Amino acid sequence: MDTMRERFASVVSRLLDDDPRLAVVLAEIGKDGFTAAARAHPDRVINVGIREQLLVGVGGGLALTGMRPILHTFASFLVERPFEQVKLDFGHQGVGGVLVSAAGSYDWPAGGYTHMAPGDVALLDTLDGWTIHVPGHPDEAETLLRDAVAAGDDSVYVRLSAHANSALRDIAPGRFLTVREGRGGVVIAVGPMLDGVLTAVEGLDVTVLYATTVRPFDGRTLRAAAGAGAAGAVDVVLVEPYLAGTSTAAANDALADRPHRVLGLGIPRRELRRYGTIDEHLAGRGLDPASLRERISGFLR
Repeated sequence: MDTMRERFASVVSRLLDDDPRLAVVLAEIGKDGFTAAARAHPDRVINVGIREQLLVGVGGGLALTGMRPILHTFASFLVERPFEQVKLDFGHQGVGGVLVSAAGSYDWPAGGYTHMAPGDVALLDTLDGWTIHVPGHPDEAETLLRDAVAAGDDSVYVRLSAHANSALRDIAPGRFLTVREGRGGVVIAVGPMLDGVLTAVEGLDVTVLYATTVRPFDGRTLRAAAGAGAAGAVDVVLVEPYLAGTSTAAANDALADRPHRVLGLGIPRRELRRYGTIDEHLAGRGLDPASLRERISGFLR
């Protein structure tokens, strides 16, 4: 099976052939995946070099001309480093584009903290109007990428990861998918966290929702899932592959008119100063199935 990043390069290369409005802007990272596309469309595959602020500025400029720019690099270089440019060159100018990241929170531990961005979704959440997709499988990444490209002039962030679930789910952009139903609480698994969550809650009487679009937050599906349980208060656990608590406010807002508790699980603010594998980082962050089982069962009523 190909990776999400490989699928991104192949899908967007084909889309460039079909849509003259599309342009890809790169900052060295990922350029090899667009070698053929750059030969076919040298004016619409642009590599600015290791200049991430320029990457975003060029994308914003293309959007001002009516193009639909697709920007790609690691999340730490796409959102965190040039955040001012994202805020001004897209948001303040009133134009949209598609930001496609890689590496995420811990995809390449050997790269160190410079190549990790657990706060990317929380940062973008301070801006108005961004749609944020977090696929958990390469096929889902393709679905969400195509939806992002076709989203008119909207601003869309697609968070790709080397961490993936084993199976494709029948997702719909913008909606949570009900994977299983129970009466003892609701667990929302975001993107690549689904496999671990399903293992963690085996035998527990809980509903599991699968979120691959986290902004806008699908409060309607959460409310429906919360209403399926016993009357009274509802417990909700959010399991996100980025900064813990990023979506707790959104969940609280969705359930504002009924008693509830929300536990946000994700990457702690405390830096883990270790290298290793993705699985070792998950365990170190308390996001492996055994740790999730303990934390979820300890929270639920």
